[in-house]
Amino acid sequence: MKMKAVNKKMVGLFAVLLPLLVLFFYVALRSGPLAPVPVTVVTVEKKQISPVLFGIGTLEARYVYRIGSVASGRVKLITVDVGDVVHAGQVVGEIDPVDLDERMNAQLSVIKRSEAQIRSTEAQLRDAAARKKFTGGQETRYRLLLSARAVSAESVEAKHQEAEIARASASAAEAGVSAARQELASLKAEYQGLVKQRHTLLLVAPVDGLVTARQAEQGNTVLAGQTIIEMINPRSLWIDVRFDQLQSAGLNAALPARITLRSQPGHSFSGMVKRVEPLADRITEEILAKVLFTVVPEPLPPVGELCEVTVSLPPLPAFPVVPDASLHRVDGRLGVWIVEHSGLRFVEVRTGMADRDGNLQILGGLQAGARVVVYSKSALHAGSRISILNHNSKEGIQ
Repeated sequence: MKMKAVNKKMVGLFAVLLPLLVLFFYVALRSGPLAPVPVTVVTVEKKQISPVLFGIGTLEARYVYRIGSVASGRVKLITVDVGDVVHAGQVVGEIDPVDLDERMNAQLSVIKRSEAQIRSTEAQLRDAAARKKFTGGQETRYRLLLSARAVSAESVEAKHQEAEIARASASAAEAGVSAARQELASLKAEYQGLVKQRHTLLLVAPVDGLVTARQAEQGNTVLAGQTIIEMINPRSLWIDVRFDQLQSAGLNAALPARITLRSQPGHSFSGMVKRVEPLADRITEEILAKVLFTVVPEPLPPVGELCEVTVSLPPLPAFPVVPDASLHRVDGRLGVWIVEHSGLRFVEVRTGMADRDGNLQILGGLQAGARVVVYSKSALHAGSRISILNHNSKEGIQ
């Protein structure tokens, strides 16, 4: 009787435990560690893509103007500040001229005195010319009278001497006028030199632009050539951008670009590659390029701001294409997981360029028509069981 009771208890216990064990294994196979890994799969297609080239650059001004004095001195006045808009020819500052203005006034006085002296010598020249003409006529008449024996030879000789003296006086007066005029020209040239020297003490804006730096203040002593005001032409903004040499095939001038400023991450601006620099950076292995805005942003972004630049390259020949998210690195090898029959296989591939949508060229290792895993819920390996999830449909591969 006791054995029968024990057997009944064992049977009842197994009857309870067996469904629990079945339920446990079912849950483990479906949602536990042994469950299939949900994955998303795409079929590899052979098609053309228009690749993009991504780079980081710095916003710079193509034309920067550094205004300073050609002579050492003390800053007398600065009329502009950082952020001010200036116009070509506008005086933005001045260096103290010290005694230069007084020297210019003194030079003007000397010029006026020289002009008065020229008027005096010209009057002397006119007087000498009149005496020369008069004595010359007297000499001619006396020679005629001598031929008629109306005067003596001594009288003719005296008139000849008077005429020679008058001619010498006229020549001296002409030389005096010429010397006075040359001296006046020299004085005026010296005055013009002082005027130009005075003008160099004025800090003048060479073009219309924007003041970006003020590197001295009123009363500071500056050296010759030292920058006092720095300004840029805001219409000349461009981006000095760097691109990886491995991905830069096809990069040329005039290609369209999209520019995203660091201060405006949600907005992009259209642009164009102005030129590709002939010298690359041998240290970073990057190619340098200049990218222009199609329309300069308003308000003007700060010069020196970082930018993200995406350049659209010409279309490439047709190759197998996969999403770039499908790439994995296993044991140091770059490749993709492909679905074959009832399992997975890792295939090493050689990649090419990618387009704006994340489509990546496969140059070798993969053929069109293969099914490639794009996303998986957890890491995969060759023995992984997967469950394919595409477009809300579910297909299980055990």
